[in-house]
Amino acid sequence: MSRTLADVPTDRTTSLGEACERPPGRLEGELREPQQLDPETAARRRRALARIRQYGDPILRSRATPVARFDNELRRQAQEMIELMRDALGIGLAAPQAGLSQRLLVYQIDEESEARVLVNPELVWHSEELEVAEEGCLSLPGVLLEVERPLAIRVVAQQLDGAAIELEASGLEARVIQHELDHLDGILILDRVPRDQRRAALRALREALERPAAGADVVLSSPAAASDSSSPRDQSSPVTASD
Repeated sequence: MSRTLADVPTDRTTSLGEACERPPGRLEGELREPQQLDPETAARRRRALARIRQYGDPILRSRATPVARFDNELRRQAQEMIELMRDALGIGLAAPQAGLSQRLLVYQIDEESEARVLVNPELVWHSEELEVAEEGCLSLPGVLLEVERPLAIRVVAQQLDGAAIELEASGLEARVIQHELDHLDGILILDRVPRDQRRAALRALREALERPAAGADVVLSSPAAASDSSSPRDQSSPVTASD
């Protein structure tokens, strides 16, 4: 059952040291994918994915515009994004992926937590410590890339009523937020890896689009992960996610 906007918190600040509990099942960036889906859930997911803008859509390469009006329409849009994210079994979604050129993102890192809404978010600090982990994207079916990002971040944003908020996050939550912030600037995970890996990912994407029901995900290691067997991913993130 869908929750109402009253269930979406907009004023909680996450502690920088708070651990991010991973949801059960497999994580693919924005996508939470259990081992098996019942027919109803699978059908709902297919319908949701069909509504999400895919690679090649110009809006995914455009910088979103700041939100200026904090009204019922914005609340409606945020709620629709939350429902779309959940139906797609996602853990994050940015407004451009829903066809909206607005600096608005939503995320929900596990089924026990509430969905979060960030309006006009801005990254104001990140840790020097980096982590390499797998990321996928609801707009890039069939592709997983190993992306290096700061382990912890601080973001300033606004709530749905326009009030200011400051949020600190680490681990999975920080990665999800960074992934969605990239979407607001027209950046994809393809832009976060070397050219040879980007070419291989695009080939995998074409194959996934041609054979959407059969293709397995492609995991491409970054140079950092390939050259350093003691990378942060080996130590603490067997599978991590973002958008």
